[in-house]
Amino acid sequence: MATRRALHFVFKVGNRFQTARFYRDVLGMKSEYTCITEDGFLKPYDGKWSKTMVGFGPEDDHFVAELTYNYGIGDYKLGNDFMGLTVASSQAVSNARKLGWPLTEVAEGVFETEAPGGYKFYLQNCSLPQSDPVLKVTLAVSDLQKSLNYWCNLLGMKIYEKDEEKQRALLGYADNQCKLELQGVKGAVDHAAAFGRIAFSCPQKELPGLEDLMKREKQKILTPLVSLDTPGKATVQVVILADPDGHEICFVGDEAFRELSKMDPEGSRLLDDAMAADKSDEWFAKHNKPKASG
Repeated sequence: MATRRALHFVFKVGNRFQTARFYRDVLGMKSEYTCITEDGFLKPYDGKWSKTMVGFGPEDDHFVAELTYNYGIGDYKLGNDFMGLTVASSQAVSNARKLGWPLTEVAEGVFETEAPGGYKFYLQNCSLPQSDPVLKVTLAVSDLQKSLNYWCNLLGMKIYEKDEEKQRALLGYADNQCKLELQGVKGAVDHAAAFGRIAFSCPQKELPGLEDLMKREKQKILTPLVSLDTPGKATVQVVILADPDGHEICFVGDEAFRELSKMDPEGSRLLDDAMAADKSDEWFAKHNKPKASG
């Protein structure tokens, strides 16, 4: 499974200005690609959304964040499903201190902070010699052994670390990729409204077999294998799964996705322009309406 790659995690964001400040000014990421829809209906901001990919480098060899912004929604209720994203960057720690961004030292040289919306991030006060500072994404699971069977035996991940006492395991497809950490919790995993999605790529020819395997194993398939067209860009094949705790997992055909996810030199400008043109706060205030909660 070495040809499979960890790609990104999808975050729903309510405050795009503060979110951009956190990822760009605190973490030091760059906007790789920005897409804005213009399909508003009923009122100017219904159905209008944007997504921006941000990372420390191109998605070909970096794990990035996909920031999804819905113009009419101001915040999202968090569950206990997403437990954090860990980044090794002394520069991010320095940036946070200079900007007055709250940091709490939870272990020697490890600082907990929050992105706007309440998403947990863990900043290690060091810089590793590897190309991607994003080390791991931590997700909650209700039954560690059941989850390991799913992620390892069905999805082909390798176990890098396992601690039965602490009910945690570190998984991945390759040594130089962002890892997936599974952390056992008591009770059910609650995805609430802010639920995200983790994405991986694999050779396109593997997608039908992956879908067939999930059917045989009677696992949940949220979106059967489908081809998605992006105007002016590559057509990508996608299948979306759900693990035993309902975490959404997107697998895409690697060859087309590499073409689709190429860095856009205008990505940062497009995000800045979209934020400058976003008058949704003023529209809701003028009509004396609060933005919805997700």
